[in-house]
Amino acid sequence: MTLPDGWEMVVGLEVHTELKTNTKMFCGCANAFGAAPNTNVCPICLGLPGSLPVLNVRAVELAMAIGTALHSTISPSTFHRKNYFYPDMPKDFQISQYDLPINAGGYLDLPDGSRVSIERAHLEEDTGKSTHLGGSGRIHGADRSLVDYNRSGVPLVEIVSGPDIRSAAQARAYVAELRGILIATAASDGRMEEGSMRIDANVSVRKSGEPLGTRCEIKNLNSLRSLQRAIDFEAQRQIDLLDEGGKIRQETRHWDENLGTTSTMRVKEEADDYRYFREPDLVDLIPDQAWQDRVRDALGPMPAERRALLSARLQSPTDALLGAVEVVIDLGLDGYVNGAIDAKVAPELAIARAANELAAGIDTLDNLTLASFVTTLSMEQSGDLSATQAKTVLLELLAKSGDPRDIAATRGFERLASGAVGDIVATLIEANPDEWSRYREGDEKLAQFFIGQVMARTKGQANGKEVIAELQARR
Repeated sequence: MTLPDGWEMVVGLEVHTELKTNTKMFCGCANAFGAAPNTNVCPICLGLPGSLPVLNVRAVELAMAIGTALHSTISPSTFHRKNYFYPDMPKDFQISQYDLPINAGGYLDLPDGSRVSIERAHLEEDTGKSTHLGGSGRIHGADRSLVDYNRSGVPLVEIVSGPDIRSAAQARAYVAELRGILIATAASDGRMEEGSMRIDANVSVRKSGEPLGTRCEIKNLNSLRSLQRAIDFEAQRQIDLLDEGGKIRQETRHWDENLGTTSTMRVKEEADDYRYFREPDLVDLIPDQAWQDRVRDALGPMPAERRALLSARLQSPTDALLGAVEVVIDLGLDGYVNGAIDAKVAPELAIARAANELAAGIDTLDNLTLASFVTTLSMEQSGDLSATQAKTVLLELLAKSGDPRDIAATRGFERLASGAVGDIVATLIEANPDEWSRYREGDEKLAQFFIGQVMARTKGQANGKEVIAELQARR
């Protein structure tokens, strides 16, 4: 969205990511999505009197991994009680970090070359989950509400950016890049649809060159599409209000995906309202240098480095190919692609199959070995399989595993005899003189007509590139 002349939006994001640990932050309950309500609970995560928290070491390591990847300073930190009342907050406070977070400072470079500063990335615990029944699904107007405490106490890292983002598109790019980093560090699965990542967007507007305006916070955005739409709407809402002589009130707002609008939830709290005080049942967290070094040494390359390495292997890096590289890196498919390129498969072919067929079957990727992927693409590259046949083989491998050669043989995918395509093209030219004439006169769309006819006669065994070559040779 383009803002009216003279206006600028200022956005800072708070990204809450659940950590991929086996157990919760301060107890031994399972950290598992989708369990029956209120089955992964115990006296500690329910906040029952006399229960005491015990810090999850793996959560600390994952938090340090995130900080390292974001170029943050890992420092001694403390835990505080953040006091507020929600029905899904069993203790009536959240154990979080306040003035001494484990990760301070840092930055994230985006693919377009811009840099967003990181203010902090601190540890805390998640709340439970309320479900409001009846009405709109929100608490206002609901008939009743149910609470599931399975999520209560799940480890979180809250990553707070600086107010450096100037457009909704840049905000989307930031979250996409951050999500890739969280997956690469093994800290999170990045499944926004399951609530593994949730975003709060702080949005304000100002005239160019003026001080920062009053911000409004949009809570719990759980998709990149929602994030971009909500920021654009909120910025325009604030501009319209100011143009009418009104004032922006600092508040927390709800995004309605169906209406495409934000609405007031509550007046924005300040830090004093939470009455922070030190958590008396937890000691200071002081990761020594040796522990930090072990975490750093265990990290692999981050998405930006992997993207650069894969792009460098392209002979002709077109915009389309670079876009496919983005998809490959985002889905973590570069291991397949690099393995295929190492086995002498053309980079463009490996990237195309990964960004399309493998991306479409991402949920069944465990069925596909690197060796099977390489074999299938090598057969396509040598002409033993057509592009259509290779795609079919890959889809079957993703569905139930197997040997690519056996699948090809079972389906009757045999290489056409030498000269067979040329003979078929000649027959088609004779049978379709009008189409052939138009093709020769420059109507390139007719190439697809002839390719389709050849594919029909060969039951998909022909290679489209070979058909094009035959047509051009006879033109």
